[in-house]
Amino acid sequence: MSSSGDRPRLTRDRVVAEAIALADEQGLDAVSMRSLAVRLGVVPMALYKHVPDKEGLVAAMIDAVVAGFPAVAQPQPWRDTLRTRIRNARQALGRHGWLQGAIEAAPQPTPAVLAHLDAATGDFLAAGFSVDLTHYAMHALGSRVWGFSPEAFTGRPPAEALNEQSARAAAERFPHIAAVAADAAMRHPSGACEPDGEFDFTLDLILDAVARLHDDGWTSRP
Repeated sequence: MSSSGDRPRLTRDRVVAEAIALADEQGLDAVSMRSLAVRLGVVPMALYKHVPDKEGLVAAMIDAVVAGFPAVAQPQPWRDTLRTRIRNARQALGRHGWLQGAIEAAPQPTPAVLAHLDAATGDFLAAGFSVDLTHYAMHALGSRVWGFSPEAFTGRPPAEALNEQSARAAAERFPHIAAVAADAAMRHPSGACEPDGEFDFTLDLILDAVARLHDDGWTSRP
């Protein structure tokens, strides 16, 4: 541990930045007040002057990353604005693998998280969508507003599981999954799934459907 005169001054921004770097390198589970103190070359108690506890630290990490999403250029069509906003979030997820789990596990949304949701909501309202339709559209987007998709199966992909059985047996027992897996493997030899393309496909489906409902004057049921 270096002498205090050799170290940069400990600030909240530095504490959060080092926590983010540690999580990027080793995952969020590796981040603790003790491990972060070792990384910063201080005693753990020094961190409590800047963050209240591990939960507060993670909240600050989320805010720092989300607040750093690139600004969306204006003006442009609402779909382009919203798509860019969501793609920026997806790119951040690619750089910070821990971010999705941290957002999902947070006991309450942080200010930067609320600001991102508020901006996405505002994209609909600024385009003339009713508050009613905007409410439903945001629910339809769900976690996609952060750039990730809920999956039907959260364990190993069904296609991967089929590969562990003989092709013939799999095709006979699970013919529909096998047909989709075979077609995907032919179209994308480097990987049966193409996550970015699949994400954009679903995002565009939702935005197209919401736009159509807006044009039709949709309202929710009483």
